[in-house]
Amino acid sequence: MAPAAGTLNASPAAISALLPKLSDADADIRYMSLSDLDRILREGASGFLANEYHTCAKAVECLLKTLDDTNGEVQNQAIQCIGSLTQRAPSELLAPLIDKLSTLKTTNAIDNSIPATALRTFLTSFPRPVLGVQPARSTHEAYNAISKVLVPRLVGYIVLPPGVRTHVNPPPGMLEVHDDNTVDSDALDVLIELIRCFGPMLQDAEKKALQKSTMAVFDHPRTSTVAKKKAVSAISLLALYMSDALLGIFVSNTLESFSRPNLATAQHRLLITMLGSLARTVPGRFGRYVQNLAPYILSCLSQQEYRKALEDTVESGAADAEAEGVREAALLALEAFLLSCSNDMRPFTDESIQAAIRFIAYDPNLAGNEDDEEMGGTQDADDEDEARSAEEAEEEEEDFEEEGAISDDDDVSWKIRRCAAKVLYAIISTRSNGDLLDNGALYEKIAPVLVARFQEREENVRLEVLSTMTALVHKTSDDTQASFAFASEVEFDLSSAAEARSRKRRRLGSDATLFDSPINTIQISGFKSPDASPPPTSGPRADLARLSSTIIRAVSKLLKESTIATKQTGIALLREIVNVQHGGLSENFSMFVDPLIDAVKPSAGGPHVHSIGTAASVSGSKLRIEALQLVSAVCDYHSSKIITPHVPSLVPAVAAAVKDKYVKIASEAIVAVESLLKALTPPRSASAERVNREFVGKLYDVILDRAVAIDADVEIRQHAIHALGVLLARGSEPSRSSVLSETQRKKATEVLLDRLRNETTRLSAVRAIDIYLSSVQDSKVIPAKWTQEVAVELGAQLRKAHRGLRGASLAVLRDLAGNPAALICLDDETIKALVGMLLPLVSTNDLNLLGMALVILAKLVRQSPGSVVDQSLNNALCDVAKAPLAGAVLDALLLLLKAIGEQEVGQPLMHDLLLDVGIRGQPAVVGMAIGTLLVAGGPTVGVKLDDFVRELQSAPDDKRKCLALSVLGEAGLRLGSSSPLEPALFTKYFSSKSQSLPRAAATALGRAGAGNIGTYLPVILSSTSQPGSSQYLSLHAIKEILQFSNQSRADLSPYAKQLWDKLPAASQVEDNKAVGAECIGRLTIIEPKTFLPSLKKHLQDGAAPVRGMAIQAIRFTLSDSDEGFDEVLRPMLIPMLTLMLNDDDLENRRLALGVLNSAMHNKPDMVLPHLADLVPLVMKESRVKAELVREVQMGPFKHKVDDGLEVRKSAYETLYTLMEGAYSRISPVDLFDRIVAGLEDEHEIKVLCNLMLAKLVALDPEETGRHLEPIAERYRSILTFKPKDTAVKQEVEKLNEANKGVLKVTLLLHDTLPASTNVANSLQSEKWQGYWDWVAKEFRGQLAGVEQEAKSQAA
Repeated sequence: MAPAAGTLNASPAAISALLPKLSDADADIRYMSLSDLDRILREGASGFLANEYHTCAKAVECLLKTLDDTNGEVQNQAIQCIGSLTQRAPSELLAPLIDKLSTLKTTNAIDNSIPATALRTFLTSFPRPVLGVQPARSTHEAYNAISKVLVPRLVGYIVLPPGVRTHVNPPPGMLEVHDDNTVDSDALDVLIELIRCFGPMLQDAEKKALQKSTMAVFDHPRTSTVAKKKAVSAISLLALYMSDALLGIFVSNTLESFSRPNLATAQHRLLITMLGSLARTVPGRFGRYVQNLAPYILSCLSQQEYRKALEDTVESGAADAEAEGVREAALLALEAFLLSCSNDMRPFTDESIQAAIRFIAYDPNLAGNEDDEEMGGTQDADDEDEARSAEEAEEEEEDFEEEGAISDDDDVSWKIRRCAAKVLYAIISTRSNGDLLDNGALYEKIAPVLVARFQEREENVRLEVLSTMTALVHKTSDDTQASFAFASEVEFDLSSAAEARSRKRRRLGSDATLFDSPINTIQISGFKSPDASPPPTSGPRADLARLSSTIIRAVSKLLKESTIATKQTGIALLREIVNVQHGGLSENFSMFVDPLIDAVKPSAGGPHVHSIGTAASVSGSKLRIEALQLVSAVCDYHSSKIITPHVPSLVPAVAAAVKDKYVKIASEAIVAVESLLKALTPPRSASAERVNREFVGKLYDVILDRAVAIDADVEIRQHAIHALGVLLARGSEPSRSSVLSETQRKKATEVLLDRLRNETTRLSAVRAIDIYLSSVQDSKVIPAKWTQEVAVELGAQLRKAHRGLRGASLAVLRDLAGNPAALICLDDETIKALVGMLLPLVSTNDLNLLGMALVILAKLVRQSPGSVVDQSLNNALCDVAKAPLAGAVLDALLLLLKAIGEQEVGQPLMHDLLLDVGIRGQPAVVGMAIGTLLVAGGPTVGVKLDDFVRELQSAPDDKRKCLALSVLGEAGLRLGSSSPLEPALFTKYFSSKSQSLPRAAATALGRAGAGNIGTYLPVILSSTSQPGSSQYLSLHAIKEILQFSNQSRADLSPYAKQLWDKLPAASQVEDNKAVGAECIGRLTIIEPKTFLPSLKKHLQDGAAPVRGMAIQAIRFTLSDSDEGFDEVLRPMLIPMLTLMLNDDDLENRRLALGVLNSAMHNKPDMVLPHLADLVPLVMKESRVKAELVREVQMGPFKHKVDDGLEVRKSAYETLYTLMEGAYSRISPVDLFDRIVAGLEDEHEIKVLCNLMLAKLVALDPEETGRHLEPIAERYRSILTFKPKDTAVKQEVEKLNEANKGVLKVTLLLHDTLPASTNVANSLQSEKWQGYWDWVAKEFRGQLAGVEQEAKSQAA
């Protein structure tokens, strides 16, 4: 017997002891000995056999004999041992081993593929080489042996010159035709594995020889179909590593093959298949040949071929199977061309559409098919004389079959129709982004044909047609539509919003509304009925609206009589229509509501039912989920009048689904219940309130039961709690008291409080309570004790580590404090407890939480000042005032200080601000805080305005003067026209030699002037004409005044013309450009009809600085304007953007890209319809322009300077914005081309491209998967770049940052797109897989760190 596993010694002696046992008569002993041998080889030191040539040679001989063993398990174990031995054996043994394996003939084995399998195992035993990376030593040695022996053995001759490689003349090649006129398909498997493992190392001569031998196999008439398919795979893999010249020769030879007069049909099909495979494998290099290849593909799908196919079928009574195969292959190749080489296929768009339309109706089984290809639309469903019922069609089909037509068992035409549908899907997915969709071609040519094919008799084809139509509808979605998430999906991270808001015009207390305004719970809760806005008169959505009724009627028929798979796909299409149109089913809802309810019922789910004739099974559970999602969408976007008649049958079905054992069904059912509740309760259904009360009660019982059920899944309970909060909000007003009884409301509130105290459901309860408290307007409805307990419990959550829970709890407290009906329920003791819990948040550690905490405290101060304001709060506020605050957080602080002053409890705080803070903080911030408290508190704060005037005049240092100026400016703003301060008090400091004092005086002058324009603005205007620093400071003062223009528009109007005359001239000075442009922009908002046309004229000025000023000014108008301004801007924006983006000046084009970026954020409805004209201009600026790159001599060194870099960065930033907000309007192929190019650009652009790729993984995983090969090449270049020894610290840091970004996206792509890394889906993923294997090995530590960081961020 073999020795025990634990006693094995990894040594040559141990191997020698095992070898005799491989010839033992007992198969078990042979197997166990091989197992022990494999373990020794795997566990032994890497070099323990390096000098044991004879031992290894003897082992090889023994293993070769066991490959011919009669026992299959022994053979398999021997193959595994060969793989382990090749990694330990001396390199001199590799060539003989390959030679022996390639010539091995088995006599005892049943499986003749054993030698080939052993060769494949040998090939996969070595680390795969990666292009551009030095291969491992073992890999290089293995390649030498392969080049010497295996390649000649495959092709039958020595490929490389004898002077380079020496070897005896090999025997006949493994790929050559045998004496019996057959080809060994196992040899093709070896070839495929060789290319896959060592393709990057093969030399051109070897690639050419392998290609020639493979094509000989491909062309031989006796080659089996299996072997030819393997040959196609081998050629496609080899194309990955072919040089451009070799690929060009190969494509040319293929073109010549199409012209051969004796080309067999089967050969024709395989040639077409090979071209499609090449398009998928090397799309970047294959695109240049599409112009010549596409006509050959399309010729197989021409009108002439179509008629010929029908005529041949009629004459012979059966379709030609080989000819059908050619058409199927042509459609598959056409799909590959369209998906992989979209830009190159643009000239063939019309022909491709016509070919797909022609063959999507190709069905030799049905009579009258000859005219189908002529259809330009579909039958009008309203024309009863032309429309044929499904029953009549079925009867005719049965009669046709009885007359001896082609049997469905023999008919393969459905494959052609399915492939035609795939071609249409490819056209929709690649040409709908701002292309064929906008010009109406998709809805004019393709959509009617798809609808006509909904009655397709073959399930596979029908599903493909429905999916294609769904894709078209999805592409039609308007990117400007606002989507309101449920409260459970609302994130309370306001950093980005705060940042955006800080760039806008700051008005008195305006930014505090960011923290003060509750989430739009009215919209979230569905209080507002869906807007019955008419569809647009033009554009894709208008095209969809015109076709919707026809689609709905066609789908309704399918829902009544089709399989589960078809029903599910049809319901998904209807749901997509509802989501895109925000409705659209009102007129036809009754047509499909009964089948929809049947789909919701448990009987539709039952056991898993598999669709007949489909490749993938679809369960009834998935159908029920789709049906429930459609119910939710219908309720959300349609009037209650449409839904109410069907409530008696709809509510029981949905309620039953809530209790389903399948978690996903139950969760979707509760979401549907919530949508139903919104539709059935006032104010949306006030007229039917009594009728609906019974059904609302049933839904209430269901969700209450699920909210407290211990055995229910956490997800179900969370959805139920949210729905309960919505129902409470709908039924807690006295006018809606009939919705819920007092007992029901009491029980529901108790459940919410109980769920708030439960850790697993706490977050859902917080958000449900938020909806309830934000909606109730009558304090009599809210239980006071319950409100107090909730407030204390919410305050306790502020100490939790869960950031989302803290943010949500704070938001509820903000809404509670902002609702007078709820706030009055809090007693002094509760308020005092709340203040103690809020105080830890009154710090600058987290500005998001700080802003909301300050707003809450401001509300509580007005309710109970004595319980809120104490020394602890004063100390915390003083610490906050020392920080450099801005934007929303600063305004929240001022809001609280104003409330404290108005409640006459501000004297201690004023004392602390003056003594403890003073000049320790930023004078601007501290001054605004003191000025706000001074005006709000009046005589109760212990200081007067005159005290600060005296401080300004007598302060010994500039910092104190700046603080006094800031206080006086804020006080002047808040006092308004009653302010006793004169402009001269501020302007006299304009001439100060201090660096900070003049600017502080200008800011204070502007803020004081915003409160008293009539007194201040004439003085400021007089300084604007004076060149130098006075002009610059006056512009800053004007900017401050214009920031408050909404409050003082009437006072500003008399001076608008005078301002306009002075500002452009003053803005021409270099230092004044930015502030002057901002002033012009804000002034334009005040009187757009007057100034916007003038601004447009400046865009055509001959001087580049004037145009630049106008461009900057326009940008300032976009982020902070009103509806009146928008009406004037709408017809002018696109012409102005076009002018800017075509400007001759480089800097102006950079500014113009920023304007377009801002317009996408703030005016998307104006920009999106015209992106087809604007995007090419952005793409143009993203390219490297050689004329902008110059060499600069710096001492003894020459450096390249790229003057176009800043413009490219702006272009990529704009592309990122367009991708986020309007991806469906951009050509994905063009976008990916720019992203791939950007990965080779400068560091900042690489970072942007990585961010874009990370977004595109979610936005368009299919298109991302098709570009893995070029992405892998660029990423490999980045990771292999080595900095110079003289590189400075910043360069090294940039390189490390770039590498980390690449690894992040690499990990994301690998985890998110597993299908794209599957060879079965795309041969080009070979390069991605090779890249991933290399990264996983060479960057294992960094990759693990990136993965851990991603997990921690997700948590």
